[in-house]
Amino acid sequence: MTVDPELLIHPDAEDLAFRVADRFITAVVDAQSTGGVAQVVLTGGRVAARVYAAVAESPARVEIDWHRVEFWWGDERFLPAGDPERNETQARDAFLAKLDVDPARVHPMPADTGQGAEAAAAAYAEELEAAGSPTFDVLMLGVGPDGHVASLFPGYPQLEELEAAAVAVHDSPKPPPTRISLTFPVLDRSREVWFVVSGDDKADAVAKALGEEDIPAAHPKGQNRTLWLLDEAAAAKLS
Repeated sequence: MTVDPELLIHPDAEDLAFRVADRFITAVVDAQSTGGVAQVVLTGGRVAARVYAAVAESPARVEIDWHRVEFWWGDERFLPAGDPERNETQARDAFLAKLDVDPARVHPMPADTGQGAEAAAAAYAEELEAAGSPTFDVLMLGVGPDGHVASLFPGYPQLEELEAAAVAVHDSPKPPPTRISLTFPVLDRSREVWFVVSGDDKADAVAKALGEEDIPAAHPKGQNRTLWLLDEAAAAKLS
């Protein structure tokens, strides 16, 4: 069962990042409170990097047992390992390398080693299945100016994929051209979905998604909660 989206607006990107970081820490602590492993899905982008840095810098980070956090990614740029444009590289530099995480619980999407994006997407789907096809506690998503989420772009056939957990995306309208993405059925397998969005270039897409126009960002919904966490610039065109 999904519920109506909730909207929280913060003054600017810096305040947004710190508030989301606090919320992230609280959500992970709550997920671990019954003794289990917290399952989180990371995103990429400019505000995500600020969120991750704020988590790493927060005194409250010590409340988390970082060995009991499983990290996944919603999408990835299909580039060689260590490329600064990869979402994995961004997350490792911003906070994963600074925390006592269990390397076996960090699940980056495959890098480009010449095997092809289709094989890499299939391998990630198998990794999810081997982990028991987990329900995610927190899924973080950015939103593109065109309304895309993860690497699911308007008008692309991957929007209609209902069977595969992860897909290859070619000819992306945003560089780099080749990517890997989770699909809508897997994104929806999340207790909480958080859209973390900053900047006036995203305001049109935010207004369309919350107005339930048929763009990719309008589709992912959390099983328990769907949060739109915005700065004032991104919220500028909401009525």
